[in-house]
Amino acid sequence: MGIRAEFSQFVQQGNLVGLAIAFVLGVATAALFAALTADILTPLIGAAIHVDFASWTFTVNGSTFQQGLFLNAIISFVLIFLVLFFLIGLPYVRWQNKKAAAAAALLRPCPECQTNIPKIAKRCSSCGQPVTPVVTPPTPAAAH
Repeated sequence: MGIRAEFSQFVQQGNLVGLAIAFVLGVATAALFAALTADILTPLIGAAIHVDFASWTFTVNGSTFQQGLFLNAIISFVLIFLVLFFLIGLPYVRWQNKKAAAAAALLRPCPECQTNIPKIAKRCSSCGQPVTPVVTPPTPAAAH
C-alpha cells in the first residue's frame, strides 16, 4: 500500500474527522464568546462603572498596554470555562460516578485476600480461595 493510500485511509478514520469538527466548533465557540464579551458584557459593565474597556490603555516608554482588551479575553475565557464545565464536565463526572457505583455494586471483597471479586464468583481470581456466591434476589418489576 502506497503512502498516498495510507494517508487517505488515515484521514478518513472517524476519530480524525471528529477531532477536526470539534476543533472547528471550538474555534467558533471561542469567537462567539469573545464577541459576547467585547460587544455586550464589557460595555454593560463599562456603562455601570463609567469605563470604556475598548480604549482602556496605558503607555510606558512608548509601549501601549491594552488592559481593557486583556480583561475582555479573561472574561471570555472564564465564560467558556464555566459553560464547558457545567454542560460537559460536570455531567460527565456524574455519569462516571454512577457507572463506577453500578460496577462496584456487582463486586465484593474476597474474605481471604480482600481483592474485589464478582458477587457470583465461586473462587477468588487472585488467591484461588473458594468463596460462597452472593445471590441477590431479583428486583420486582415496577407496577404500571
